[in-house]
Amino acid sequence: MGASNHGLALGRVAALFPAAVFLGALLSKVGVVRADNPIVQTIYTTDPAPMVYNDRVYVFTGHDEDGSKDYIMKDWHLYSSADMANWQDHGSPMSLKTFSWASANAWAGQVIERSGKFYYYVPVRRNTGSMAIGVGVSDNILGPYKDALGKPLVDNNNFDPTVWIDDNGQAYLYWGNPNLYYVKLNADMISYSGSVQQVQLTTAGFGARTSGNGKPTTFEEGPWFYKRNGIYYMVYAANCCSEDIRYSTSTGPTGPWTYKGLVMATQGASFTNHPGMVDFKNGSYFFYHNGALPGGSGYTRSVSVEKFTYGSDGSIPQMKMTTAGPPQIGTLDPFVRQEAETIAWGVGVETEVCNEGGIMVSQISNGDYIKVKGVSFGAGAKTFTARVASGASGGKIELRLGSQTGTLVGTCTVSGTGGWQTWGTVMCPVSGATGTQDLFFKFTGNGSSALFNFNWWQFAA
Repeated sequence: MGASNHGLALGRVAALFPAAVFLGALLSKVGVVRADNPIVQTIYTTDPAPMVYNDRVYVFTGHDEDGSKDYIMKDWHLYSSADMANWQDHGSPMSLKTFSWASANAWAGQVIERSGKFYYYVPVRRNTGSMAIGVGVSDNILGPYKDALGKPLVDNNNFDPTVWIDDNGQAYLYWGNPNLYYVKLNADMISYSGSVQQVQLTTAGFGARTSGNGKPTTFEEGPWFYKRNGIYYMVYAANCCSEDIRYSTSTGPTGPWTYKGLVMATQGASFTNHPGMVDFKNGSYFFYHNGALPGGSGYTRSVSVEKFTYGSDGSIPQMKMTTAGPPQIGTLDPFVRQEAETIAWGVGVETEVCNEGGIMVSQISNGDYIKVKGVSFGAGAKTFTARVASGASGGKIELRLGSQTGTLVGTCTVSGTGGWQTWGTVMCPVSGATGTQDLFFKFTGNGSSALFNFNWWQFAA
């Protein structure tokens, strides 16, 4: 969920660090090599919405601003991976500015593809003050997305849309807090037939709530609707506050629903959670958010993922939050160009739009590093090439194996290029990089200010 009506909870969770401190700086202070959850460390990410496209998993997320003490959310972000370990940052495909009729609350949304177009359903706060669901559209999954209607698609002061296209081509849009609603979308995906329908939330369908806040069932918000092997699933944020994740199933797209139980208990320093499920390369994955990064809280959240296996009857097992994340699928090829913003774990760095296209790694300071997981060097690499820019005096890229203090296999010197987006290519010899290794780019230089920016890299044998 992007946010909830958690009036009593607002004062319970405070950021652990001053608002003026950026997330990258907080990670630098921690100074420990973490595993691979949360999957993004450059910003706080929320409300994961995964989808599989062209042999990659794409995860659309919300974005909590650094140091937030409330839901300060202005844009959405996008990441993708071919191996579930190294995640490429694609920047922000859409923001509040996309919708001229909206002014705040870029909360939880979801993207779906139909007939070569991508539709992004998102809740936003209207200029009039009420919540509504808009839809962005793009010919490219990466965006940019444009307002498809110039007005809300659904305007019933609610949020948390989830979308699915059934086998017969009928698309459904569900959403809701504290109630659950749906409409049948037309084939154009930007209009719907009939009226808004409200789901009857029964204890048989959604379980009995025990928190005693006046709501009869466990359903709270953040529904994630999909079909798998003939079973319709409604996975959702349950109870309040703090939330856990539960699910219900049905033999039809609009119910009746049967409550099935707990997926993930309350954990992780955030009083909200939001589910996203996807099957990818013969595995099943559950995305969620927590407050696991430094400075994390209910208002500064981070997306994580776990691999799981459905039961033979289609049941979803209970899962716990981990810092390990799922195992890597295959390896990463260092002998083709790789984007610097493809990261398994990063400390101290940020990302920005690059004038050569796409995204670059920025705000690199002395001692910062990037981990790239499972790099297959084979019989060995002889040289390393990097695309860099520096408006200062530059610094060095140390190539290390296993950790940021591991075996040094090469060092590239980066000189000033005359500007932070004035690019040059540097090359250095490599010795001792063989087999499959976790590769660390350790950045060094003088002073505490930014050294250089980093666009892409490649090894050669």
